[in-house]
Amino acid sequence: MATISTALRHFKEPTKEQLTQIFFSLPSSGPLDGTDKTADQQVEKMDINAVLSLGVQGVEDSYAGKLYLIAPYLAFTSLDRKSVRFTIPLSTIRRVERLNARAGIYALSLSTWHGQKIIVQLTSLRPTADLFCSLLRDALKIELQRGQMKQVKGFVKTCYSEALVSDSSAVADNEREDGSLISEEKENATPRESTYHGGLGLRFKFPGDPKKLREASKIKLWATYLRAHGRNLTLLRYPQCTRLVQVGLPNRLRGEMWETLSGSMYLRFSNPGFYDDLLKKNEGRTSTSTEDIEKDLHRSLPEYAGYQSEEGIGALRRVLQAYSFKNPELGYCQAMNILAAAILIYMSEEQAFWLLEVLCDRLLPGYYAPSMHGTLLDQRVFESLVQQTLPIIHDHFQKVDVQLSVASLPWFLSFHPQDQWREVASNPGRWRVPQVSSLIDVGAGLGLIRFFRSLMRDYFASLGDSAHPNSTDPRSRAITRFQELLLVSFREFSVITDDMIVSERKRFRNEIIHSIESFSKRAAIRNLKTIGRFTKDQAGLIYDALYMAMCIVPPPAPIHPPPVLLTPHDGTEEKPETRIELRTFQYFLSEIATWARNEKVVSNGFQQRVDREIAEHEFIDRLFFFWDTSCRGALSFQDLVCGLDGVMFNDLMENIEWFFNMHDKNKDGFLTKDEVLTLSESFLFIFRYEVGDACLGAVSRFMTNAFEYGDALLPPAENAGDETKDAGSEPATPKIIESNQPYLNLATFRMVVLADEILESFFETDLSHSFRLEIVPDIEVPVSGNGLLGDLWSTIATDSNRKIFNMFTDEIGKTIGKHQRPSIGRYTKLEEPKARESLLTPSMRKSPSKASLAASVSPPNSTTLVSSSTSTLSVDVKTSTSKELPSIPPSATLSPMVHAVNARLMERTPFAIDDAKDDDDESDDELDTNDNDDQVMDEVDAFLEAHDSGLTDADQEVANDLLHAEPLK
Repeated sequence: MATISTALRHFKEPTKEQLTQIFFSLPSSGPLDGTDKTADQQVEKMDINAVLSLGVQGVEDSYAGKLYLIAPYLAFTSLDRKSVRFTIPLSTIRRVERLNARAGIYALSLSTWHGQKIIVQLTSLRPTADLFCSLLRDALKIELQRGQMKQVKGFVKTCYSEALVSDSSAVADNEREDGSLISEEKENATPRESTYHGGLGLRFKFPGDPKKLREASKIKLWATYLRAHGRNLTLLRYPQCTRLVQVGLPNRLRGEMWETLSGSMYLRFSNPGFYDDLLKKNEGRTSTSTEDIEKDLHRSLPEYAGYQSEEGIGALRRVLQAYSFKNPELGYCQAMNILAAAILIYMSEEQAFWLLEVLCDRLLPGYYAPSMHGTLLDQRVFESLVQQTLPIIHDHFQKVDVQLSVASLPWFLSFHPQDQWREVASNPGRWRVPQVSSLIDVGAGLGLIRFFRSLMRDYFASLGDSAHPNSTDPRSRAITRFQELLLVSFREFSVITDDMIVSERKRFRNEIIHSIESFSKRAAIRNLKTIGRFTKDQAGLIYDALYMAMCIVPPPAPIHPPPVLLTPHDGTEEKPETRIELRTFQYFLSEIATWARNEKVVSNGFQQRVDREIAEHEFIDRLFFFWDTSCRGALSFQDLVCGLDGVMFNDLMENIEWFFNMHDKNKDGFLTKDEVLTLSESFLFIFRYEVGDACLGAVSRFMTNAFEYGDALLPPAENAGDETKDAGSEPATPKIIESNQPYLNLATFRMVVLADEILESFFETDLSHSFRLEIVPDIEVPVSGNGLLGDLWSTIATDSNRKIFNMFTDEIGKTIGKHQRPSIGRYTKLEEPKARESLLTPSMRKSPSKASLAASVSPPNSTTLVSSSTSTLSVDVKTSTSKELPSIPPSATLSPMVHAVNARLMERTPFAIDDAKDDDDESDDELDTNDNDDQVMDEVDAFLEAHDSGLTDADQEVANDLLHAEPLK
């Protein structure tokens, strides 16, 4: 089976709105449970300049930035887009008050669910600020009506941070030093709080040495930060949050912070119970994805104790199956099990499911896909960055002829989950603050390459050891090799930014697309059950024509019927196969068959171009269903190969039988009278561009002979053989022929065809030769614009705009042609390129018939036939006055074909263009004690740059005054 995808060619850079959603980690869609979200869509999105301050003076500085209202969320980012950021659901805002501040100051006080006070000074004009407040009020009312504010209380109880910062909670009494739960409760200990979510590490312990990881100090630092800056749904991300992430997340908070920073928490909050309902709905369902999941379950971090038990294996199975059910187009891909297994150590099943959704669909698009285009693209970007920053290492790899992707591909796919990478996998350096590019820290990868000169295995085995064990300074001895690796990544490779990675992706995207398409083509040809009498090169030409048609008219995504209908005897589903429908088949056939397309040359004084459109006729529809041997209403690549094989290599008799069978609708070996008429119309459709009336006469003779022989084969009338009646009796009444009555069999049809030289020549050579396998020109991949001019050009140079421009120049050409003499916008000669060469040209016939060719010979000063190897037929008409035109015989003596030709000559259309429009738009962008706490922060601050709040001293003074302002009454 062949699965052909053109999704890579339809890639479009994210819009400004999409980039904003990605930046703030907002869900791209609404609730998945079918609830109405039209109310949120009615609230207009708006952003406004603002200054953010915390309600407690001295805790944080004030920062200038921009406040966004994207219902149902409120978001803020500082001017540098990295110092301060928050994304808060509107349902977590409990009170909004306008502050009584100085004259000209418009400030709001926001109180969140967790009690922190946020002061926002709106620095835009007064009407703009009033409009923003009005939209905010409307959005808050909608959230109140939807009942989302009532769900916050139950949701926050599932977050460990609530128990961590609570003074009355005693979670530490039942936890080990690494954060895992103690199997037996201590005496006089408070009962466990089991409402918050957690991963397999709670029972099977977390990886790593808690003392070396300084878990206790990290917990204290994070608890202090979360008390002052909010948590889970209301977390405010100040520079200190970034520093704490770079220091390292404690095991117990790691899962919650992952889903908070990635935005998967918002999906879990807006879709309560979706994960459990999805599993219940698909309980017992099997598919190709579920089979692949079962194969990889016991190969997912098998050294971890949790995956040596049925509890861990069952949780991993449910998460992977739930994702494959939700996203059936992708299903399951290898290495997804490694990722999910690492996540489940720190997160519950529901948390892991939504994080996997965000990773595969938004943060790492194309990583876990059949083509792996996202991974291959980032591999190419990584090699380019190594070449720029580490040329000696790159040259060494080139010298020994080793591709860097051989070593780096597993890093990108599975986040270093092997034994020697365990410390890397458990460290959140790659998960610090999700950016637009991805969660992959390319700097960390370059830092790893930096140490390739030493023994890598020994180095990674000792990542937890001190980087300077012989130093007299205790601070230096406290730095581990892993921390040194992060220092190299953040400091020495700080020149690599997200914008640089995005630019490199645009640079190499076309190269990766062509590479993937070439591989997919070879795989599709290799997977064919048979190629018939074609060679592999010819099968490749068929694939190229099919792929071009799919790019113009993309086929629908495979839709899985109900499992009962698809389940074979072994209880498994078939893997979906790419199939095209009738519209796509019409485009495909127009590339293969010369009579299946219409072409015209248009010259309007500004440009000369060839307009092509597909031909629509019942004959093409009949051919589509004739090749659909499986009766699925769609054709696969294999169906097309077999169909073309059944006509392109036929001889005379085989072609006659093929044409007969295609029009025999009920396959009874007979044509009815209606089917004979339909067959005649097919002849006329194929011969529609033939010059002269020879072909028209052949079809006319065919119909006459077919009906004559068909009537002769009918059973005699009831009174035809009655000899007892005298000669004066009435003649026999003709028998009425039913529309579905068998009328003409194959032998009679063959006899009628062979009686005409033109039809005999058509079936002997012309029919098979009309199907041509030619090299399809490469389809240009939409170029991603770089910079302002590049984006402007990519916006202008679209297929729809090109059609509009052609129509505009055509109209100008018509107008100019009416008022000027002689040639601008007018034809000096009539050019009518046909969709195919003449079927009757001597070059395409083995046994030319003089009688049939005589009709196409042109007299002097008349129409001359220009034959070429291309599919364009040009008819040159010499200009002459009306006196030079030959006399036209009476209309009664002319055939309909001659009438059409004469009418065409007399019309002398000054501007001939096909006004038909295509409906296709091609579619055509991720510490041990209290004394050591300050020591760890100093180590991190040593290589971090200072953050600028973007405020002057006067603005800072105004922001401080707002902290003591009272609400308006």
